[in-house]
Amino acid sequence: MQQNQYDKEPLTAVEAQRLAQEIAFGPVVFQVSRLMLKFGIFQLLADERAGMTQEEISKACGLSSYATQVLLEASLTIGTVLQHENRYRLAKAGWFLLNDKMVRVNMDFNHDVNYLGMFHLEEALTNGRPEGLKVFGEWSTIYEGLSSLPSQVQKSWFGFDHYYSDCSFDEALAIVFARHPKTLLDVGGNTGRWATKCVSYDDAVEVTIMDLPQQLEMMRQQTKELPGAMRIHGYGANLLDPEVPFPTGFDAIWMSQFLDCFSEEEVTSILTRAARSMSRESRLYIMETFWNRQKFDTAAYCLTQISLYFTAMANGNSKMYHSDDMERCIKAAGLEVEKIDDHLGMGHSIVQCRLK
Repeated sequence: MQQNQYDKEPLTAVEAQRLAQEIAFGPVVFQVSRLMLKFGIFQLLADERAGMTQEEISKACGLSSYATQVLLEASLTIGTVLQHENRYRLAKAGWFLLNDKMVRVNMDFNHDVNYLGMFHLEEALTNGRPEGLKVFGEWSTIYEGLSSLPSQVQKSWFGFDHYYSDCSFDEALAIVFARHPKTLLDVGGNTGRWATKCVSYDDAVEVTIMDLPQQLEMMRQQTKELPGAMRIHGYGANLLDPEVPFPTGFDAIWMSQFLDCFSEEEVTSILTRAARSMSRESRLYIMETFWNRQKFDTAAYCLTQISLYFTAMANGNSKMYHSDDMERCIKAAGLEVEKIDDHLGMGHSIVQCRLK
């Protein structure tokens, strides 16, 4: 992605006016498009390439003529369907909503996890707390409440988290295990998906997951029947406590989509404590989707919008980072960047660090 692509106006006045109205009606556009998916209208039009009339669509999806009409007319002007001689057909944008897995994951995440809480974004920005989280419970961060979230919210949260991380794991394994670590500390290991990949990839490695105690309990339930589970261990810790040290003796320390859950000050604290636990031979690997290191502008767009999930719902003070900001934290922690591997999976980078 070009660093200077945002310094010139890309739109004509008419295009800019249209975009302004799309922003103004954004919540309506989102819900209309979500329901076109849920009611199966996009799928109907994908299956009937010659198109369908409003009456045929109404009958096929079990909606009233009125409900079908308002959805179709809105979708026409949104640009997700087309109309010719009274027959509706699927437009390219509708096809992507129907078939692009990333779009579906993002839509489920925004509807189930973010939608209600985003009403409180202004408070979150003003107060520095995830004010939108109160729609689900009284926790200081979403991570404390993950195990207690409604089942559909949990499903969409984990679906989002796993989709973006899992697609990078195979490439990441080759990078991390190039140095043949025998012991690996998985910081913020969540449900143990990376740990299970590691013990499957290398039948000698011992993996310790460092996370909140309630997260470790979820991890144990998820991994107990899997091959290599005996080589996956837990180390309960509140990583936000600056007095909590890291365990020592690990060849590799792994942080995947973890540091974006913290403010710069907290990132520096975590990395400083990690550095204190390292030897000259050990390496720290940070896997993140840095918005400025993406191949395509659409990816940067998605990532900078996801930052507001952290603001309103997750913790109130973190974001999807620019790599320069992360490197500043790394240097402040007494570490140096040894190399960066970009464009893994869905736009991940791995920053390999060592002691200065």
